[in-house]
Amino acid sequence: MTFEGGPDPNLSPNRHHQHHVLDWLEDSVSFLSSFLDDSYAGNTADQITSCEWWTQEEDQANMIHNPLVSTLATSNNSPLLPQAEFSKKRKLSTNPTTPNKTPAHQSRQRIAIEGDGGFEEEGEANKKPAATGRKGQGKGNAGSSSNGVSKEVRWAEELLNPCAAAIEAANISRVRHLFCVLRELQSFSGDANHRLAAHGLRALCNHPSAAGIAIPDRGGTSTATFATTEPKLFRSAIIKFHEVSPWFAFPSALANASILQTMTLDPSRHARSLHVVDIGVSHGVQWPTLLDALARRPGGAPKLVRLAVAAGAPPPGPFSMAPPGYDFQSHLLRYARSIDLNLRIDHTEDLGAGSVALAVGETLVVCVQFRAGHGSADDRTAFLRSIRELEPDLVVLSEIDGGGGEVGFPAGFARNAELLWRFLDSTSAAFKGRDSAERRVMEGEAARFLETTAEAAAAEGRDLWRERMAAVGFREEAFGEEALDAGRALLRKYDGNWEMRAAPAEAAVGLWWKGHPVSFCSLWKPHRRN
Repeated sequence: MTFEGGPDPNLSPNRHHQHHVLDWLEDSVSFLSSFLDDSYAGNTADQITSCEWWTQEEDQANMIHNPLVSTLATSNNSPLLPQAEFSKKRKLSTNPTTPNKTPAHQSRQRIAIEGDGGFEEEGEANKKPAATGRKGQGKGNAGSSSNGVSKEVRWAEELLNPCAAAIEAANISRVRHLFCVLRELQSFSGDANHRLAAHGLRALCNHPSAAGIAIPDRGGTSTATFATTEPKLFRSAIIKFHEVSPWFAFPSALANASILQTMTLDPSRHARSLHVVDIGVSHGVQWPTLLDALARRPGGAPKLVRLAVAAGAPPPGPFSMAPPGYDFQSHLLRYARSIDLNLRIDHTEDLGAGSVALAVGETLVVCVQFRAGHGSADDRTAFLRSIRELEPDLVVLSEIDGGGGEVGFPAGFARNAELLWRFLDSTSAAFKGRDSAERRVMEGEAARFLETTAEAAAAEGRDLWRERMAAVGFREEAFGEEALDAGRALLRKYDGNWEMRAAPAEAAVGLWWKGHPVSFCSLWKPHRRN
């Protein structure tokens, strides 16, 4: 299926910049950023991230205003819980005096930690995370936030991981006990621990080995995922998430800057058509920025920009599937017409040369964002080989940086739970602790990490991906300084716990949260024989 667009002859050149943003998002929010164009125009790094997001009343209507749970009921078998995130934030007011507490809160808090089957006392250590300063205030919050990295309490994983091991060992009584404890602790609207407990409990209950283990009604609401979300809320969620978190926005920024650099620095490519194969998770949100930069680059826009969306090429994974009825190409085509850019959009289910419809003389870029790490190891190798057969001029590969480790269900679940913890912890800061429909959609989809196999992306790191890319005939390229500057400038928009790491000896660029790797972005070009 092909969609084409071109300059609108009825559109005045003086009017197109006044309306194209609203056309693209249709009363939602603006994703247009000028950081790419500004970086190549010679502006400072501070000016690169000057984009503004326009939120409308419809976004506010999706917010869930129910107060967050600060405590949960306890029983003889369920201890007093750590206070929820909202309660912690209230302690950070300008009044240094600690609020009055009930006698239950004055006692030493106890958390069910499955070590030797007993409980572990949590005294002052459990109270300190409330004063770490993790308030999601963005810039300027790095100092106080970083102080809590080693002190944060992550009790959810101390329950979920032994439960996964008990499932593997078929220890039914232990699994049933941990299920009941997690049932009392879980909450989709609490702090990151409560939410991780809720998503983890749901994933473990759905594990095949846990079938037939009955527990009392969990009483929680069903989780929203991309596939089950109404298209209007889905679009609002992904745009809002790009606004408040660099999880996807940062690698997209590096990819766009590198594509623009490829087209700008090589004079032979100025008049060429640009063909981008999109194998990603942005669902169209990544491309307005690149299109705008291409339209205003020195030397003029390419005569044709082709965007081939290959949604079905790799196996599906978290964040890959849009809900039925979601359509971004009509908005993107209208946006391209408003900036006098000739854009064509194709859809393909595989990466065969006939399906992608390659043309002679075009610059071909394959952008793979968080889609290569699903399926088996053989599936990934076959997928990379299909990319290599296209003979692209540039490949952008972004993936989760899991660091490797043991295989098997318990070890794989523990890695995925740690990855989900970083996602939930960072979204707490991104949304400033507030519950909302958009946050629940993104977190519900991220919880699908727990459903992936032990061989999935969280089990691998950039070194293994480097070996795999080299084995199929690619050589790694370093990012240009303009792209690195754009990435640094973009991160200033977000919470201070985010950081970019680009080691001098490595070409890939990493995105880290609180001193731990989250993802990496890398550039590749094929080895070509003379």
